[in-house]
Amino acid sequence: MRVFHIQGSTVSEGPSLDDWRQSGLPPQGFLWLACSREELELQLGPIQSTLQSLCGHNLVDLHVSDLLNVHLPSHYDYTSQYDVVVFRRLAAGSSASAPSLPARPATAPKRTASRGGPPILRRIDTSPIGFAVFDRVLLSVHPSDCAVRDAYAAKLLQPAASEPRNVGARLPASPADLMLRVINQVVDGYLALRRELTLQLDHWQSELLNPKTRFNNWTALLDARLALHQLDEVCEEQRACIQDWIEAVNTWPSASTEHEIHERDLLQVRGRDVLEHIERVVHHVRRLEQNNETAVQMHFNAQSKRTNDIMRTLTALTAIFLPLNLIAGIFGMNFDFIPLLHLQTGFWWAMGSMAAIAAMLLMVFWRKRYLARSGA
Repeated sequence: MRVFHIQGSTVSEGPSLDDWRQSGLPPQGFLWLACSREELELQLGPIQSTLQSLCGHNLVDLHVSDLLNVHLPSHYDYTSQYDVVVFRRLAAGSSASAPSLPARPATAPKRTASRGGPPILRRIDTSPIGFAVFDRVLLSVHPSDCAVRDAYAAKLLQPAASEPRNVGARLPASPADLMLRVINQVVDGYLALRRELTLQLDHWQSELLNPKTRFNNWTALLDARLALHQLDEVCEEQRACIQDWIEAVNTWPSASTEHEIHERDLLQVRGRDVLEHIERVVHHVRRLEQNNETAVQMHFNAQSKRTNDIMRTLTALTAIFLPLNLIAGIFGMNFDFIPLLHLQTGFWWAMGSMAAIAAMLLMVFWRKRYLARSGA
C-alpha cells in the first residue's frame, strides 16, 4: 500500500498506514491511500481501523464486497459519510503474475481470462478500479497489475521545476478531484486504443473488399465484433457511473465560502470533461462497429455480384451456342432426305449459318452488356 499526503502545492509519500492511524489526519490537505485488491482483502482489518481513526467511519461490508469483486461493472453508490465509485479500466492481455501473497479463499472471485485473437483485442479486457471518497481521505483499490496508480503517483511526485505551469494547478484540490484525475487517465487509455483498433479494422476491411484476395480470418473478425460490443457496454456503464456522480454532486449542501464554491465548480467541470472523453470513446466504438458491419455486408454483396456476373456470362454463352446445337442436332438426324444434306456445299452453308447466328447473338448480348466486364 502507498500513502500520499497532498497539501497545497506539496506532495509527500509516507509514513506507513499504522503511523497515520496513530497520528490521525494532518491539519491541512488530504490523504490518498492506494492499495491493490489483494492488499485490501488481506489487510482489511487494519485498513478499516485506519479509516475509522482518520474519518470516524469505516466501509460498509457491501461496499467492501464491491471493491473486491473483479466482475463488478462501473457504478456509483453512496452513504452519508462517503461515496463509492467503481470504474473499469483497460487490462493488459498478458499481465505479469501478481506478487507472492497467501492463497485467496475459495469463495473469492477469480480473475477474468484474457481474450484470444490478435494482440489489440486482448487489450480490450477490463478490470475494475474502486474508489471510496471521504471528505479528506481517498481510498483507491487497484488490480495487482494496474499501472495507473504508479503512473499518476510518479506524476504527482515529479519535481515542480519540470512542470511549466503553476504547481497548484497540477495537484488535485480534494479527494474527489484526485479520483476524477485518475479516472481521466484511465479514459485516456481508451482514447489511445482507438488508433490501433482503427488500423486493425481498416486492414480487415481492405481484405474484405479486395476481389483478388480470399478472406479467411473470420474467427478474428468475429472476436473483434464481440470485443467492440463489450467495449461499448463498458463505456456505457462508465458514462452512467460518472453521470450519477455528477448528479450527486449537485445535491451536495451549498458551498459557504469562495474557496468551496471554486472547488465545487472545478469538480463539476472536471466531471463533465471526463464524461465528454467517455462519450468520445463511445462514439468512436459505435462508428467502428458500424464500419465493421458495413464492410462485412459489402463483402457479401461483392461476392454476390461477382457470382451474378459469372452466371450472366455463362448464361449468355449458353444462349449463343444453343441455336448452334439445334442446327447440329437437326443435321445429325437419321433421315435420307434433308435439305442441303446431299449438296456439295451443304456443309459450308450450315457452318456459315451457324457462324452468322453466333455473331448476331454475340453482338446483341454485347450491346445489352451481358458480356461486359465489371468496372474496376
